Parts: sequence; C-alpha cells; structure tokens
Amino acid sequence: MINKILPSAADAVLTIHDGAVILCGGFASCGFADELLEALHAQGTRNLTIVANNPEVAERGMALLLRDQRISKLVCSYSRKEGTTLIEDLLDDGMELEIIPQGTLAERVRCAGAGIPGFYTRTGVGTPLALGKEHRDFDGDTFIFEPALRADFAFVRAHRGDRWGNLVYDKSARNFNPVMAMGGARTIAQVDEIVGLGELDPETIITPGIFVQHVVETREP
Repeated sequence: MINKILPSAADAVLTIHDGAVILCGGFASCGFADELLEALHAQGTRNLTIVANNPEVAERGMALLLRDQRISKLVCSYSRKEGTTLIEDLLDDGMELEIIPQGTLAERVRCAGAGIPGFYTRTGVGTPLALGKEHRDFDGDTFIFEPALRADFAFVRAHRGDRWGNLVYDKSARNFNPVMAMGGARTIAQVDEIVGLGELDPETIITPGIFVQHVVETREP
C-alpha cells in the first residue's frame, strides 16, 4: 500500500544535502512551508539555492535561513524584504541573487514538471534580463528562450492531504504551490490535516499525488 506520510518535518528533510536546490511555494508570507524550512534550518543544512516568488517577509521559515546565511543563491521575482536591508546585506556578504519575472518563473518551473526543455517569451526582451540569452524572431517579434527550472526538492504547503500525496489548498495559500510541486525531483508537502483515502473530493484536488513523494502533518495554531 502506498503511504507517503512521514512522522515529522525533521524526518522529511533528513535527506536534503548541503548545496541542494529547493523550490518553495508561497507569496509574501502566505502559503510557505514554514515547518519544513525551520526543520532544514535546525538540521544545519547550508549552501542552499532557494527558488521562490519572494523572500519570506515574516520572521519564520526562509527568513531564518537567510538570517544565518544558509542560502548561497536566491532565485525570485521580487527580492525586497520590507522594512529591512537584509537582502542588500546578504549580497554584500556574497549571496547570489537572480531575478526572474513572475510569470517566467512559474512557467520555467511548470516546464520542468511537464518534461519540456523551455519556452520562448517576449518578457524581458530589451532589458538586462535578456543578456546572454538566445533571441529568436517569430512573426516579426523578438523572443528570448527561457530554460526549464528544475530542482532537487520542492517544499509546498497545502490545507489537506492523504497518504497518496493528493493535495487540496486553502484559498490564496494555493498561489505558487501547485507549480512548485511539479518541478522538484522530490516534493515534500506540509499539510494542516491528513485525511483518509476517499475523503478528498476529486474535484477539489489541485496537486495529484504523482507529484508528491512525502506528506507531513503540522497542526499549527
């Protein structure tokens, strides 16, 4: 019988190695897998490449990894952390920052999950973001090629899940989580509640279990 449930966040991150590339769902501070990120911090893992829409603005999860300089490269669409100079300080200390337009970021990850090598887009043409990238003209317009963005792991946050890894999200906490779940070689889902097989309405399942390797229940207040 397939059972992807692990007893704790600490167990879920045990195999994550120094230097790993991790996709993180979340937007602002909504929908981040904080328990998984904090377990990774407690484990002492470092030299990480984190791919997310933005650095988390709450003092949880990713913020701890950034604070203690465990992240060597941050790939995101929006890098400012409101009210602080944290990102600027980290860049001064040698952290690498790669900015990707939001839609391009999502599509690059989706391509990885779909087995597509990349795509052409007009977004970024004529800007520094297009430097060094392949350019092609289609129907009189110039496009740049963006490669699929693959990762070793993905951390996603869902509202409910089952032992097969099927996931249901809670309103706006859905955000980047479904697409990030597709792009990781191993996807770990932090869920508020694990339910029995058959309790999830198939019409509400957004991420099917084929994309998820592990599920951890964290009943946060």
